[in-house]
Amino acid sequence: MALPPNPLVELAPPRALGAAFSGHPMTAIERTAYPCAGRRPDRAELRAHYDLVEAEHAFLRRHARGDAGRLLLALVLKTRAHLGFFPAPREVARKVVDHLADQLGAGALAAGVATAARTKSYYRYQDAVRLRLGAKVFGDAGRALVTRIVRAAAATMSDPADLINRAIEALVEADIDLPAFSTLDRLVGHLRAEAHDVLYRQVAARLDAVDRAALDALLVRGERATTTPFNRLKQTPGPLTTTTLRLWVERLDYLEALPSDERPFEGIAHTKLRQFAAEAAAMEVDGLLDVTRTAKRHTLLLALVRQARMATRDELVELLLRRVRRTRTAAREALEALRAEHRRLEESLIGLLGRVAEQAEAPLDDAALGASVRAILAVQGGAGTVAERVRAVTAYHQDNDLPLLWPIHKRHRALLLRILDRLEIRAATRDETVLTAWREVSTRRDAKRKDVPVTLDLGFASQRWRDFVAPTVHGAAIIDRRALEVCVFVHLADALLGGDLYVVGSERFADYRAQLLPWSACAPRVAAYCAAMGLPAEGAKAVEQLKAELEAVAAAVDAGFPDNSALSIDADGRPHLRQLPRAAPPEGLAAFEAVLRDRLPERHLLDVLKRAEHWSRFTRHFGPPSRADPKLARPVPRYLFTIFGYGCNLGPAQTARHAPELISAQAMRRINAQHIDAARLEKAMADLIGAYDRFPLPRHWGPGRAAIADGTHAALRENSLLGSRHIRYGGYGAIAYHHIADSYVALFTTAIPCGVWEAVHILDGLLKNESCLQPDTLHADTQGQSAPVFGLSRLLAIRLMPRMRGLGDAVFHRPDRAARYRHVDALFGAEIDWALIATHWRDMLQVGLSIQAGSVMPSMLMRKLGSFNRQNRLYRAFRELGRVERTLFLLRYLGDVELRRSIRAETTKIETFNEFLDWIGFGGPVIRSGDPVEQEKSLKYASLVANAIMLSNVVDMSAALAAMAEAGEPVTPDLVAALSPYGREHIRRFGQYVLDMEDLPAPLDPRPLPFAPAL
Repeated sequence: MALPPNPLVELAPPRALGAAFSGHPMTAIERTAYPCAGRRPDRAELRAHYDLVEAEHAFLRRHARGDAGRLLLALVLKTRAHLGFFPAPREVARKVVDHLADQLGAGALAAGVATAARTKSYYRYQDAVRLRLGAKVFGDAGRALVTRIVRAAAATMSDPADLINRAIEALVEADIDLPAFSTLDRLVGHLRAEAHDVLYRQVAARLDAVDRAALDALLVRGERATTTPFNRLKQTPGPLTTTTLRLWVERLDYLEALPSDERPFEGIAHTKLRQFAAEAAAMEVDGLLDVTRTAKRHTLLLALVRQARMATRDELVELLLRRVRRTRTAAREALEALRAEHRRLEESLIGLLGRVAEQAEAPLDDAALGASVRAILAVQGGAGTVAERVRAVTAYHQDNDLPLLWPIHKRHRALLLRILDRLEIRAATRDETVLTAWREVSTRRDAKRKDVPVTLDLGFASQRWRDFVAPTVHGAAIIDRRALEVCVFVHLADALLGGDLYVVGSERFADYRAQLLPWSACAPRVAAYCAAMGLPAEGAKAVEQLKAELEAVAAAVDAGFPDNSALSIDADGRPHLRQLPRAAPPEGLAAFEAVLRDRLPERHLLDVLKRAEHWSRFTRHFGPPSRADPKLARPVPRYLFTIFGYGCNLGPAQTARHAPELISAQAMRRINAQHIDAARLEKAMADLIGAYDRFPLPRHWGPGRAAIADGTHAALRENSLLGSRHIRYGGYGAIAYHHIADSYVALFTTAIPCGVWEAVHILDGLLKNESCLQPDTLHADTQGQSAPVFGLSRLLAIRLMPRMRGLGDAVFHRPDRAARYRHVDALFGAEIDWALIATHWRDMLQVGLSIQAGSVMPSMLMRKLGSFNRQNRLYRAFRELGRVERTLFLLRYLGDVELRRSIRAETTKIETFNEFLDWIGFGGPVIRSGDPVEQEKSLKYASLVANAIMLSNVVDMSAALAAMAEAGEPVTPDLVAALSPYGREHIRRFGQYVLDMEDLPAPLDPRPLPFAPAL
């Protein structure tokens, strides 16, 4: 049955409100953007929303009599303008009433107005305010607007809170009064259920009897089975072992035997399918059997099968990549071991050479000399044996581990070949040489001959690989079958990781081109995008602007060189900078910190989480995958214990042992699995950041316009899918990659494998950050930069400012072949290929627009652009643009001492953040779960706890600083700027775990400091 692209907008109008909504679970108002009349605003909010201007005073005098009437009208006017609806006077925070009364000189009437009833005058005032504001009553027009907006949004969104927020946005934009929250919640709930029911029926109508029977069989346990097939769908891969590889190949075979036709899901957004799959995964068999509508049950099960199939392909590719990576690592380790063994062989060959040289110096004719040399070689096993030893020593001396790959690879080759057989791999470019070589390897996998009598294009491989695969023997090139196989596996892995190859039916390894916006969708956005980014839309003008900027900066640095005593350039053209002296701490800082510490109250970490939740309500984002409100008894304390247990790496068992009366280990595991995912943790972090940013104190540490990124080691259990052993960190694990603001608060956290160039993921953190802080400057260490990353940063209006080590090896690109400089000319090497940038400017704009639209993440593109495929012109264009940006940065870095000082100061902040996280993870250094999803969540839990502590510290520090100033103690901007929110001496982590939800803190009231905030 064919359906329109968006069938939800074609539905009939909803039924009247009433009994139809009786079964709808209420959405918590805290999870939505519905304005809260009773929330106590701070001073800044009062001035912004409740200060009366002269025109409003005239309006009050014209429409109300007496001070009491004018005060009530002012309350009606300002609350409607701020909130979007008319709250009852008793619901409005008393601070708002007092603020309005003070402006009207009617302070004595505030108490009476705050308790005023809704009279005829009150409703007359509402009509006057609507007329002034151009507002309309919520009625049939409002209901029709909400119906249209929510039905359209429900095609891609599922969370009732998100749908309510869309309805609120539409009503505010249309200047329609917001209805009571319960009315809006019931209407949206009905529309959401109706939309889902349409999707369930659509899917069910496209299933035949065989498919329905196969789906129902997933919920039935076989006679000899220990679990149901449904529970098998929810399994995650175990350690990287031969058994895991074999089981996951069999798992894909099993999943592809289930209903696999994508036709039932045609016209349904990918986000809805992911939500249906997550809802099914969070349920147990009994819960699904309780779903009375078979259409819904079949849809959820089919979505879960589809998601499991995609995830299994992704996991098989990950296992393949890990296995190839391990083979290469083992070959390098074997090379190091063999070097020690070959020292004796080298000494033997040197001795042999010495004896041959002695014979050559003796007075012998050619025949006698030849006989003598052959006799010497015969003692060593003959000329062939000696030649083999020479080749071995030569290979190891050239740091060549390629000959060692086959013995390691062959132990797992059967399973790896089977994995590739089960995956449909295609090329994302016109270059199919790797796939051609793979088909040759696959065809000859059981051949006995060592040499392959074919001619293959090995242009995808380096010269060293080509010499290894196709050595020249007796003047003719042959292809070594075994060498070709390991070469193909290595390059297949690199191409899959880089995006040159993709897997059909995968998610993480799908065709990246399909994720880019088509140019037809980009074209209407180009003008606004380029204006926002400060870039021309035409390639020629872009080159003209960039070239002029590079020439100007280079000329300025050259002119300032005589006065730049910190910079010198040696005879080889390498720059050298004198080390910056460490900034001295402000005078009296130690005594100031001691007094402040004494004034901070001691708190337990659980109470810190409770306080932070009370102020920000971040747990409102947690709940079951269905997006309905949680049906847990006392959900908030249970969520807080779960955050405490997982964030501090105690785990559910240990946490429950210390609080058996409050929560069980099983409950914590269920909450973690069903109610909290990575996306919800990120939203919770954003809420904490919003509360944190309300205070003036963090602005003395940084204005929030810059972020700092860095990776630190996260220890994992051995053989974890994400983990590996890394020389840089000296242990097994992954990289916890953090982005923090210049005001110290954590913005984003993710987990990436060891060995991955960190620059690949550096931009993701800023784009995925959903908080009120949106930095446009990004600091990192040397690992956080590369030429393509610099280029992409420019297209996203992000200023990349890394801390550069090894500055002498940096390459400066000349803006023009004819450009010459008096003092710094020796810095410059090759020039920029401006024609390449101009030619591919539209392609690069398409990438930038796709990232801005959220259809693709920078990390995926950076893997592609970082794959060093020299044939990829998009890679070369981004690299060239990045060379411009990196040269601009390097020149400014050399010429501006304040820039260098600022970069050093900012990058040291994240080092203290990493130490802070180590303190938070007191439950142990190793993340226990082997599931990559849970490992990622574990890191986000820790960052959430860190932000909660920082918020609590800022509240306590603000109060303590105000008390110190009142007591006459010195509180200066320099002293305050030297503080940080990472203090933990006053926080207890151990002892009896008790959470008293009756003892709640006062609402947030950000206090102004006794001096202006730092800018």
